Amino acid sequence: MWAPDAAHKDGKYYLYFPAKSYDGIFRIGVAISDSPIGPFFPEAEAIEDSYSIDPAVFEDEDGQYYMYFGGIWGGQLQKYRNNIYSEKNEEPANDEQALGPIIAKLSTDMKQFAEEPKEIIILDENGKAILAGDHDRRFFEASWIHKFNNKYYFSYSTGNTHFICYAIGDTPYGPFKYMGRILNPVIGWTTHHSICQYNKKWYLFYHDSSLSNGVTHLRSIKVTEIKHNENGTIIAIDPYVS
Repeated sequence: MWAPDAAHKDGKYYLYFPAKSYDGIFRIGVAISDSPIGPFFPEAEAIEDSYSIDPAVFEDEDGQYYMYFGGIWGGQLQKYRNNIYSEKNEEPANDEQALGPIIAKLSTDMKQFAEEPKEIIILDENGKAILAGDHDRRFFEASWIHKFNNKYYFSYSTGNTHFICYAIGDTPYGPFKYMGRILNPVIGWTTHHSICQYNKKWYLFYHDSSLSNGVTHLRSIKVTEIKHNENGTIIAIDPYVS
């Protein structure tokens, strides 16, 4: 199991998790519980048409749930085009459009997709799709989405450049315009995060490897407050400057 996410609906808790099938290909499963601490009981099969890693489930204000997912390299997203897997597929060339995260509306029972998964496009300041060679801004993994002032904020990791970035859109499907960084690089290779509101303040949860002196698979959870400018942009955070 790689990075999971959980959601709550009608008294039930749903744990979504990526795991490799017998063929070595990632799919996303769901396990269900009456309690947030479990036990969780998995469905017999993975969600149909699911793939890759890092599921993140978002409940919109109208009660509709969406799953965002995907991750390149070990997460296998580069092997897919139009939801179809091919071992021959690789990352796009540097001057081609970057691979985007995937979104799908969830069914009312939270166990399946209610539609065919769709790719999300992240645009640059000129309204053009971010290119695969733009490693400081292109999507790598760790999708998350939250809503602030009626705008949808999609955030993600750039992977090998170690930034948490964000882009803003008008719908859950985007397109999303790149707006900047939320978190500068941490100690350790990867950063995975989530964002939530508590007592009218917004918080960023993430992990780093500072306590293990940079051993990247030994990670600790961190939390810090997010602050917005008047125009809705997020003030970038240096994780080691108070």
